[in-house]
Amino acid sequence: MSRRFDVAELIDGVRGGDRVALARSITLVESRKPEHRKLARQMLRELAGSSGNSIRLGLSGVPGAGKSTFTDALGCRLIDQGHRVAVLAVDPSSSVSGGSVLGDRTRMGILSQSDDAFIRPSPTGLHLGGVARATREAMLLVEAAGYDVVIVETVGVGQSEVAVAGMVDTYLVLMLARSGDQLQGIKKGILELAHVIAVNKADGENAAEARVTARDLSIAMKLVSSQANERRVPVLTCSALEKSGLDEVWQAVLDHRVHLEKTYGLAKYRGAQQVSWMWSQTEAAVLDSLHGTREMRELAHRMEEAVDSGETSALDASSELLRVFAAQVPSLDWAQPD
Repeated sequence: MSRRFDVAELIDGVRGGDRVALARSITLVESRKPEHRKLARQMLRELAGSSGNSIRLGLSGVPGAGKSTFTDALGCRLIDQGHRVAVLAVDPSSSVSGGSVLGDRTRMGILSQSDDAFIRPSPTGLHLGGVARATREAMLLVEAAGYDVVIVETVGVGQSEVAVAGMVDTYLVLMLARSGDQLQGIKKGILELAHVIAVNKADGENAAEARVTARDLSIAMKLVSSQANERRVPVLTCSALEKSGLDEVWQAVLDHRVHLEKTYGLAKYRGAQQVSWMWSQTEAAVLDSLHGTREMRELAHRMEEAVDSGETSALDASSELLRVFAAQVPSLDWAQPD
């Protein structure tokens, strides 16, 4: 049975800070069903004026860097300072089963108990970039619910793990001390996107090595940014376990926000992100619709078999899929006005 959503009730609940309504609203925007997508667009239009007032922080890092533990510690520190913190934690989906672990609430045990925190684990849904398909929309919803710090914790670092940089104000990358060649675990593209780098687990016997790693990464960042007048990406050390260095990392995030305001203007910076989102949403809708009707699914199956057997070429099969799809465009749900 299809889940029913009362949009007016959800809007009132989100504006009132109702956590249940907020969770159901995110469930709505995560749905792929055409009727739910229409309701989601209606809801987001109504809440647009209440969003956009948060500090948007993207968090990524090498495997084992302690992203969830860091988020737990930083989130608790920010709540102590009077903030309300929302965490959109994206878990990887299996390419085999499609399932995901969704264990971030257990790794953020302290933060999840706070009334001023909202943690929403979401599967990537095999979305390239490691960011859940509706993460942008979920961000707007938690902002409308009054959360003034939004942390998007991504799956990890790699060439496809950069989508988060297109939806946040500051992109923070966590590193580990002496995890082999300091540039081997991350790509130049990630270094170019990072606004702040923090070497985590700088405690106990790792403290000295963390400082050495931070120095090496700082030198590496100078090579990435060759122009003398460009902002230098700060490379800091911290320990989520000992709660040390967190204030310095947060200050670096705030400093980068000031830099954005002075250099681009936050509204203009986010406006460029909205343009990117427009195309992302358009492409996602088209891809969904390619499999949205029985005729298209059956045709896709036949074309796959024909290509696999050598009966036809990939180019000809693609042309046939697009021909049939184009004929169906006027009747598709997303092509109709709400």
